[in-house]
Amino acid sequence: MKSCLVVDDSKVIRMVARRILETLDFEISEAVDGQEALDACLEEMPDAILLDWNMPVMNGLDFLKSLRVVAGGDTPIVVFCTTENDMSHILEAMKAGANEYIMKPFDKEIIEAKFVQVGLL
Repeated sequence: MKSCLVVDDSKVIRMVARRILETLDFEISEAVDGQEALDACLEEMPDAILLDWNMPVMNGLDFLKSLRVVAGGDTPIVVFCTTENDMSHILEAMKAGANEYIMKPFDKEIIEAKFVQVGLL
């Protein structure tokens, strides 16, 4: 079973994402901010990360930049899932190492399609 770390400061978003991803046979772990996510990745690197942009402590972009330079941090497929939908944010995320980008709100079909695109399903 593949693993996915859901990183979002919203409990509701984490819960919705968990429900969707569990139906797609992912084992889910959660983090409320980028620092907690980085700590989790240093313990055990997930196969995929569903990542919010705007969070306290460490935002998604800073997390992604930090992740990509640690040992094994180039391995997880990172899908940004955020309300930041202008082209400059998308380009910045992709340049930092994101594999895909999903706009909130999302549903199962959107997540499934993006995870198929990046080879997770």
